[in-house]
Amino acid sequence: MCSSSQEIIKKQKRFNLLVLLAQISIIALFIILWEVLTRYNIINSFIFSSPSLILKTIKDLALQGNLFNHILTTFYETIIAFVLGIVLGFIIAIILYSFKFIQKVFDPFLTLINSLPKVALGPILIIWIGANMNSIIVMALLINLIVSIISIYNGFLQVDHNKITLLKSFKASKIQILTNLIIPSSYKTIISSLKLNISMSLIGVIMGEFLVSKEGLGYLIMYGTQVFNLNLVMSGIFLLLIFSYILYKTITVIEKKLIKF
Repeated sequence: MCSSSQEIIKKQKRFNLLVLLAQISIIALFIILWEVLTRYNIINSFIFSSPSLILKTIKDLALQGNLFNHILTTFYETIIAFVLGIVLGFIIAIILYSFKFIQKVFDPFLTLINSLPKVALGPILIIWIGANMNSIIVMALLINLIVSIISIYNGFLQVDHNKITLLKSFKASKIQILTNLIIPSSYKTIISSLKLNISMSLIGVIMGEFLVSKEGLGYLIMYGTQVFNLNLVMSGIFLLLIFSYILYKTITVIEKKLIKF
């Protein structure tokens, strides 16, 4: 039995390694093909840029002392929006689950706000809050909060009703049922909400930086578009991809740590 389980683990590790190698190969092939096509002028490097030009642009930004400032600005805004979104989303989801009247009253409003294109509120936020970092964080919060509320609340609804009935038969209070059954049983949903929230926060921050920021990765992309510097635009997108991957992997690592406990 022990050798059989070890063999299964080895097969899973080999499979995961093959998946990783395939992913790396696809990325490497894409980068090489992109570079070759631009080097031989098959595609226009002025319009499509190239991996070498992107690396050169990032190096120049680092030498000018601007690179880390832009990255840290976007990081700070994203983390603030993420923390606010997940905390408020969790609290509001508990309120909606605990009080059916409140849930029935606000359900259509949540759907309405969720379907509203948030970028349309950008000019209003600038007027109300000002052209500053606060507007960017609020923009991100508008995008991630409703999604967090809905996903966590739906997770609460998926809890086995037979277990709830069983706890009620033992005279458990609503708070006891919530803390000992509903929340622990919704662990996977909450983790999924964290992963979704971090991506939504980043999207909101970039949208906000497009509108009002003078710093950040979104600003780099927008500024590059305005001056028609496609190398700067592609560099901003490349940094954004790395940044979003790091944030996602961080949540994944936290999830694995929590599973052990």
